[in-house]
Amino acid sequence: MILHKALRYSAPALLAGLLQLVSLAPVQAQDMPTFNLLIKAGHFIPETLEVPANTKFRLLIKNEGPGAEEFESIELRKEKVLAPGASSFLIFQPMKPGTYKFFGDFHPETAQGRIVAK
Repeated sequence: MILHKALRYSAPALLAGLLQLVSLAPVQAQDMPTFNLLIKAGHFIPETLEVPANTKFRLLIKNEGPGAEEFESIELRKEKVLAPGASSFLIFQPMKPGTYKFFGDFHPETAQGRIVAK
């Protein structure tokens, strides 16, 4: 009985708290820096992306190539396969200053790039 009363009084407060958290999520996502990467004919454009160090960011990737391609970085532990004409994104946690390589698994000889965190 006591637990039932406690839940009855705490449920509205819990719901209000959850709604507040959900309403904040889009604002935080909009404030996140976003960078674009294009995949075309087995190449990444641009080959070098400069991003702010120690800052969470979003990478929007679009594949305009005639075939599938993959964004892959072993050192960043990220990968994303995109079909022709597809777009997607990856979220990167804050990085220390440095250079981080990525490549396309379907065209490893030409699809090479790097993220430079400054």
